[in-house]
Amino acid sequence: MAQIQAGNRGAFDQLVKRHLNIIHAYTSRLSRSPTDADDLTQETFMRIWQKASTFRFENVRVTTWMHRIAHNVFVDSWRRREPTQPLDDETVETALSPEPQDGDAKQVLQTNIGRLPLNQRTALGLCLLSGFSTDETGHIMGVSPHAVESLIARARRGLRQTYREQDSENRPCQ
Repeated sequence: MAQIQAGNRGAFDQLVKRHLNIIHAYTSRLSRSPTDADDLTQETFMRIWQKASTFRFENVRVTTWMHRIAHNVFVDSWRRREPTQPLDDETVETALSPEPQDGDAKQVLQTNIGRLPLNQRTALGLCLLSGFSTDETGHIMGVSPHAVESLIARARRGLRQTYREQDSENRPCQ
């Protein structure tokens, strides 16, 4: 990162190659649209290059800082949208995992997670799938670690409630 801060384009190219897929997967989970994810990822790396001088080694890991920028790019993009223009829901299946689908249970889980509020979906994705700590997730999302824990707890409660409702709908009448 120090080389990028010094304007080394080659070091930046290496950073992009190393982290492109991770950042793209994250923007895909946020936007639920491959096209939007491409644009968000490109904008994220442009901002990383432009804001490299603001990175402080003693504050956070580089990956945490990059995810924070990606999160901010998504939020900025979301705010610029027309109020009636929804995000593309055609790709809800990719809500939280860039991995291929491997069964009905995973499909149902991803669909249900995709229906959670954005902040809950983001906290789940960063902590449980990307492996960030609650402190790092809080930094990325701009909230306290306690708020992250609360978002995850609410997401889990919401998912349990959704599964209970789906289970009762699928039970045969007796």
